[in-house]
Amino acid sequence: MGTIKLRKWDSAEYLKTDEDMVFYLEACLEEAGDDAAFIAKALGTIARAKGMTQLARETGLGRESLYKALSGQGNPSFSTILKVMSALGIRLHAERAHSA
Repeated sequence: MGTIKLRKWDSAEYLKTDEDMVFYLEACLEEAGDDAAFIAKALGTIARAKGMTQLARETGLGRESLYKALSGQGNPSFSTILKVMSALGIRLHAERAHSA
């Protein structure tokens, strides 16, 4: 029997279009509940799919700071989140929550 090689799953490899990225973020927002780190990490995944160097250039933030802030371990400011979303071409909008 042959050896099976496994590698770690990376969602960024499957986010090919802007539409894919928006659907991915929507799914993560639904799943995250009140877990801000989960959302930051989702944005980090999208950022890696788009290209972190380009994102750093567009936001004016350092590449390493972006990696850290969007790793799920960092605690990015809301200002950073808004800059990243804008540079990614994703708009934040509000809608009334559905009551249970």
